[in-house]
Amino acid sequence: MKLFLVIADTTANVSDWTFGSGNAYNDILIAVLIIVMIVLLASAIVVQKAMRSILDLTMPELIKQEKETKELSRIKSRQNRKTSWNNILGLRPLEEEKDIEIDHEYDGIKELDNPVPIWFNALFYSTVCFGVVYLLIYQVFGWGLSQEQEYNYEMSIAEKQKLEYLAQAANLIDENTVSVDLSQAAAGKSIFMANCAACHGNSGEGTIGPNLTDRNWLHGGEIKDIFKTVKYGVPEKGMVPWEQTLSPGQIAEVSNYILTLRDSKPTNPKAPEGVEVVYEVVAAGKASVDSTVVK
Repeated sequence: MKLFLVIADTTANVSDWTFGSGNAYNDILIAVLIIVMIVLLASAIVVQKAMRSILDLTMPELIKQEKETKELSRIKSRQNRKTSWNNILGLRPLEEEKDIEIDHEYDGIKELDNPVPIWFNALFYSTVCFGVVYLLIYQVFGWGLSQEQEYNYEMSIAEKQKLEYLAQAANLIDENTVSVDLSQAAAGKSIFMANCAACHGNSGEGTIGPNLTDRNWLHGGEIKDIFKTVKYGVPEKGMVPWEQTLSPGQIAEVSNYILTLRDSKPTNPKAPEGVEVVYEVVAAGKASVDSTVVK
């Protein structure tokens, strides 16, 4: 009883709570606490060993049961898949063949009354549905394209892709690869009227710039020479380079148009300048230099 009074005494000095301090009550209390801690520690060790022993005894059995459960589950799943597959294919187990035998035989051969497989019925009815839908789309309502319409549609797409490719390829042309193609002259005319007519005249007769309709050329009259002159210009004579304004394809078009102005004989042409060159127009409709003759 005095021990508890000592514990409840709020006026007790904490510094007196040390073993061997000369206070008998403190020594007894500390000894009891040490004994309790030892007992609790020993109990925990005993309980841990007991639990480990129990687990060592029961764990193999639990593992075995778990393995058996998983194996049974796999077997059942495999059997279910096999049954489902057999149902789709219309197969029956061998032990059930006696139930589907037909009551006649020939030379010891018996016939089984097997139903039509599900997959065959599904395929047959799906083709019927497809045929009905196809008939409605292409024959009744006319929603689908006929073969001729599909052909024209694909050809239009191919033509569009061709033009895109040619437009891209045209921009890869330079003064070394450009060639005569008078089919580009129509497109080149609009470029000429917008950019060149101010100096060379609407008909190429020449105003500030030289006459483009005669056979006299200051910087060469071949298609490559014309392309180069338009591209890089002649800054010392006031002609600006057009490579920053026109694409290579556009320069090729206007160069081919300039070829068509040769010998067009416009009214009030400017006096010839440069060197006269003899040209020949080939049968294919393309202008080319046959021979260069300085006169």
